[in-house]
Amino acid sequence: MPVASRKGGRPFQEHRRVLEGIVWRYRTGSPWRDLPAEFGPWQTAWKRHHRFSSDGTWDRIYAEILADADAAGQIDWAVSVDSTINRAHQHATNLPRDTGGPIELQGSARGPTGHAIGRSRGGLSTKIHHLVDGRGLPLVVLVGPGQAGDAPMFPVLMDHLKVTRRGPGRPRSRPDRVRADKAYSSRAIRTHLRERGIVAVIPEPSDQQGHRQRRGSRGGRPVNYDVEDYKGRNVVERGFNEDKQWRGLATRYDKLALTYRGGAVLRAITLWLKRLNRARIPVQ
Repeated sequence: MPVASRKGGRPFQEHRRVLEGIVWRYRTGSPWRDLPAEFGPWQTAWKRHHRFSSDGTWDRIYAEILADADAAGQIDWAVSVDSTINRAHQHATNLPRDTGGPIELQGSARGPTGHAIGRSRGGLSTKIHHLVDGRGLPLVVLVGPGQAGDAPMFPVLMDHLKVTRRGPGRPRSRPDRVRADKAYSSRAIRTHLRERGIVAVIPEPSDQQGHRQRRGSRGGRPVNYDVEDYKGRNVVERGFNEDKQWRGLATRYDKLALTYRGGAVLRAITLWLKRLNRARIPVQ
């Protein structure tokens, strides 16, 4: 945790107490103003969460936990990728936004253009994109507008996959294989994985099969993938079920994509800590 600065004014609230308040808020989905008094002033909890989301504190904690997990052999590098769409509450949708904003601002302090709010069939919504390990825990967490496609987010997710090693060597950014559903079936994605030596376990949709067959020899070879291995992709769906046990993630109440993603990263931190505690591995 960051060290509190002492420049006068009120004493800095204890991190543990405030952190428990932030977790309580996302787990229950309650308004910040309804935070129980034992967690301290609600303004402190919100400001601390906004600060940690914007200055990268949550991401640095997350990165350290992933490094510990990798050093202990707790990461299964047969990864899966998918997204889940969550309804945005009216409290989250009263800021000016561009629902067609680009995704390249995902990693900036401002967050995505339009605060990752999009108009999908069910109304205003947002997506949480996950790249998870073979047991379903997130390695990368990003957010985007609800109407945006999944395939354009794939290279962004892969660019964010960097797990620091406890020792010499560069961070690991190449999984053994990638499991994904038909939404990620594209020539660009398959080429990207093949060039990096990553096994693609991605089925081909029927329309792409028809286009390829109509082109004859110019259409290329049929897509081949391990059907049995593809059954392991369900871990990403189960992981989203775990995420949505926190009601503040299942329904988006945050106005800012920055703080909403911060809550999703905090959820990932708690899930990884649970796995490490079960394995009785100390976190550095």
